[in-house]
Amino acid sequence: MRSALYAVVRSGGRQHKVAVGDIVEVDKISTAKVGDTVELSTLLVVDGDSVTSDPWVLAGVKVQAEVVDHHKGAKIDILRYKNKTGYRRRQGHRQQYTAVKITGIPTAAK
Repeated sequence: MRSALYAVVRSGGRQHKVAVGDIVEVDKISTAKVGDTVELSTLLVVDGDSVTSDPWVLAGVKVQAEVVDHHKGAKIDILRYKNKTGYRRRQGHRQQYTAVKITGIPTAAK
């Protein structure tokens, strides 16, 4: 059986568990165009039984990803209401996302 290789990366204040070939939605990367290669900072690398989480070792390890698409998420409604005063406000929001495909996870050099 092949050992599992995956990483936990940070992007836009969120953390994502990724493996090679995964397509992940991250907060919009405004500087990247479709087809560009981006690097995501790594917090953890798991290669079978070996787990690397040392920040000094992972400082030079960047997960490679290719930008697939830019799109908006689902609409959320923000409603504010105060009883007996006639105060009502409606606001909508659609988060901007970038879809990236993970192309490579370098293993940490020990």
